[in-house]
Amino acid sequence: MRLRALEPEDLEALYGWENDPATWEQGCTLAPYSRYALREYIASASTSDLYAMRQLRLMIIEKSTDRAIGTVDLYDFDPHHQRAGLGVLIDASCRGRGFGREAIGLVSAYAFRFLHLHLLYAHVSTRNTPSLRLFAAAGFQSCGTLPGWVRTAKGFDDVVVMVCTCD
Repeated sequence: MRLRALEPEDLEALYGWENDPATWEQGCTLAPYSRYALREYIASASTSDLYAMRQLRLMIIEKSTDRAIGTVDLYDFDPHHQRAGLGVLIDASCRGRGFGREAIGLVSAYAFRFLHLHLLYAHVSTRNTPSLRLFAAAGFQSCGTLPGWVRTAKGFDDVVVMVCTCD
């Protein structure tokens, strides 16, 4: 697998993932994205500065097929405190095959070695067992719980704060 910057041909994959209500509860999406909005986002991402935008999205590419199978995000990038949030999305058809862990490993290496970050963190719903397992397998440790942090259709869910430090 490899990670790469967003390209115009990623529009349809992003459109499908961003507009999948099944993933909305794991993030902060409140409404569907238009193709126009995503096209503009892709265009601006190619010239945006991580230090100005405080976020970076990379496409996860399966080498054998050269197909985009997901995204990995660094968000809330804080160069002063040398930390960032990390999010990962793997296409439903590719889950459970180790792609998420490999993508986290690649972006973590980039964050620690190239960006010189000290800490990466992820907020994971206590009901999202696959993601809790994924981040633990990738070397992240639970450091606490944020009660009632995420509103869902069934009420409020707690979120586990998972962290990985550069050692």
